[in-house]
Amino acid sequence: MNTLAGRPIDRRRFLATGAVAASGVAAAESRDASSAAEISANAYHEAQRDVPIVGRADVVVCGAGPAGVAAALAAARSGADTRLIEVGGCLGGVWTAGLLSWILDSGNKPGLMREILARLKKRNASARYGGSVAYDVEQMKLLLEQMCVEAGVEIRLHTRMVAAGRDAANRLALAVTESKSGREAYAGRVFVDATGDGDLAAQAGCRFGYGRRETGQLQPMSMIALLAGIEPDEVAPFVRGLAEPAGEPAPKARLLAEMQRAGVSPSYTRPTLFFIRDGLFCLMANHEYCVSATDASAITAATIRSRGEVHRLVDALRRLDGVWRDVQIIATAEHIGVREGRRIHGLYEVSRNDLITGARHEDAVCRVTFPVDVHSTDPKRDKGIMREGVHAKHYDIPYRALIARDVDGLLLAGRCISGDFIAHSSYRVTGNAVAMGEAAGAAAAIAAKTNRLPQDVPFSEIDRALRVGSGRQAENTCVADMHQRTA
Repeated sequence: MNTLAGRPIDRRRFLATGAVAASGVAAAESRDASSAAEISANAYHEAQRDVPIVGRADVVVCGAGPAGVAAALAAARSGADTRLIEVGGCLGGVWTAGLLSWILDSGNKPGLMREILARLKKRNASARYGGSVAYDVEQMKLLLEQMCVEAGVEIRLHTRMVAAGRDAANRLALAVTESKSGREAYAGRVFVDATGDGDLAAQAGCRFGYGRRETGQLQPMSMIALLAGIEPDEVAPFVRGLAEPAGEPAPKARLLAEMQRAGVSPSYTRPTLFFIRDGLFCLMANHEYCVSATDASAITAATIRSRGEVHRLVDALRRLDGVWRDVQIIATAEHIGVREGRRIHGLYEVSRNDLITGARHEDAVCRVTFPVDVHSTDPKRDKGIMREGVHAKHYDIPYRALIARDVDGLLLAGRCISGDFIAHSSYRVTGNAVAMGEAAGAAAAIAAKTNRLPQDVPFSEIDRALRVGSGRQAENTCVADMHQRTA
């Protein structure tokens, strides 16, 4: 029996008509659903309806953040007919709608990460500060769209994934969406969940981890703001990326002291000001604690609180006059920054022990060099970064951690891959998300074109596709070579 959100689907009708009955019973004729709807005291009872399949692709990628864009690009460049579905109004996710402006753990990543950085540099839209890269958000939006269009990716914005359908063999067959166009379905041979919170996998029936295993506590969310009206030379002691080269230690502590001097105390005790380029800075000074990434009401309240807090902090700095006399917010994020959602169960779970031992894998899709970074899960204990007693060595993310365990034909990319709480706090940054997405996209294309499941594709084929598709072979930066250099 096939299922759609846990309910049966008539596969023969699904294949023959290209439509799926949302209730599991195919309607012979379309009708006005509203005429048969009923309202009770506590529920609205929808009538049965057909959901049209409006698109079919070899690879369907849900979520167009750094991981999703990379997955779509890799799949399309590998020759797969590729569909990219995004709930927001731009590509890039936390890079763009989230105004992150700062890329971590990108320095050792070849392929698409290197290409994106090179193309941003060519536009004079980025700058490197130590091991991190700052970038212009608007230029990033434009670049990602151009790259996807060049590759032939079919993009669908303003569209939320709301359900998933499996076939009789437990293989994911379609994703159901809602948008201005109504309720629609997209069929695919292979799917990639790059939603960040594992929405597609959860709708398909995958099990997952969430928060700390013992308590369920989650890392906090943060609202990012872009600032103008301050001069780099004047505020350098308070700015990460400018203070350190000038021999000024602890810019975060200095910024906190400055805010406290202004009479405000941020909810994050390690507020960070990043320099992007002349006239443009990025501020992260907010924590929203104990907010579930799967609770829209809680996220709404957190968004309103955090935006208000960021404005209060900047207004207070401006009242200090001096170097802050003209500081102003030019934008706050459309989407609050979410650090932690579902961690989908995969064929391998990246663990705390992997970090401690510096795990190596034959099927490594990237090497993580970022440390354990747990933003406080308990504001009563700490409002900064919590000490977890784990010193992370550089370690590998294996391809197996990108393959969903409970549903076939589904790959994962980004922070929703299979891992435990501690490991997730390290690999979740976007330099790693791009590498994971690129590998997932290449694997999805191979699996789709050869009618295999992702777990049946030898990693040697995936690695070869990555090297050919991104020029890695010429750069001598295949996974084996990367291991040799970092040994």
